[in-house]
Amino acid sequence: MKAKAAFIALLIGMIGLVGFGNTTDLDDNSKCVDNFSILIKNDMLNIDWYIEFKTKGERYQLALMAECEIISSVDNLSDTATIVLPEAVMNEVLQLEGKVERGTEVLIKLGYDNDLQTEFVGYVQDVTVNDSSLKILCEDSLFLFRKGVADIEMKPTSLPKVAQYLINQIDPSFTLKCDYDINYEKFTIHQATAYDVLKKLQEETKANIYFNAEKKELHIHSPYLEKGGEALYSMQYNIESSSLEYKNKLDSKVEVTIESTDIKGNVRKVVSGTTGGDKVTLKVGAMDQASMKRIANAEVLKQSAAGYEGTYDTWLIPMVKPTYSARIKDEDYPDKTAYYYVKSVTTTVSEAGGVRTITPGIKLS
Repeated sequence: MKAKAAFIALLIGMIGLVGFGNTTDLDDNSKCVDNFSILIKNDMLNIDWYIEFKTKGERYQLALMAECEIISSVDNLSDTATIVLPEAVMNEVLQLEGKVERGTEVLIKLGYDNDLQTEFVGYVQDVTVNDSSLKILCEDSLFLFRKGVADIEMKPTSLPKVAQYLINQIDPSFTLKCDYDINYEKFTIHQATAYDVLKKLQEETKANIYFNAEKKELHIHSPYLEKGGEALYSMQYNIESSSLEYKNKLDSKVEVTIESTDIKGNVRKVVSGTTGGDKVTLKVGAMDQASMKRIANAEVLKQSAAGYEGTYDTWLIPMVKPTYSARIKDEDYPDKTAYYYVKSVTTTVSEAGGVRTITPGIKLS
């Protein structure tokens, strides 16, 4: 396979880190599904990657890699990346000291034939040695928010106001992008990190909370409503393997109860869904009833919407991320062609090539 041969040649010919050199980003050229699949199957495209580290004002380009995995999901607060290097090459130990350490900035681009897309921007969490290999563990801008924030009691307040307080405490250069209007009668922060607070907000509101590290943005959105982009897939052309199973859920019924204790100690409940259905109970902070209803309705949609369950594997093109709308087509079952909300994407590059494992969520249309 040409992609594999090119990768191995790079692995053998280049060792460790090299000084930063200028790179030219190429325009993203869209390729139609069937033509692209022909190129892949005929080994006409070479896998390419570019990884850059920035430490103390110095930039270094990685010239050696065994594997890189990037995990992104609306269910996680952060995107993570794991870069795997051999501990030594040709009996020469790789020297990363002073170049790659905790807090080092990371940029990862992937693609074919020098047509690269930015896949990950973040920071090094840790460098570990395991089974004769080095692993560089990375996290997006959530890494910066793992710091303590000052105790405060906010009442009344809202989800955007709490998030803005965290930004002001950690790094005011971040911009908040929030369209999820959840109101709290009271919200207390006590001996917590900004990460702890974001996790609590996500657990209570079921919001999509994530960072755009490239633009320095903290995003908070109502689940399943934000559209990040669009990608087209075909079972016959650009889906390599699949464990998808269609669930119409016509007979699925769910009853969601949201429980909240107000500032006077009174327990309030809001119920949504179908009476007598599978019962789901979620406990939240001191919220108003309208906010509780929004959360309940979102959970009903998640539990009862028809769609595929499972995952499918494809290549690096087309670009796809969580929040994208993915059209999945099967020519054997054309009536099932529809758009699905992309819930998570795991992208892996190794000597075997590039693979995206995609988990679709609810059916959009």
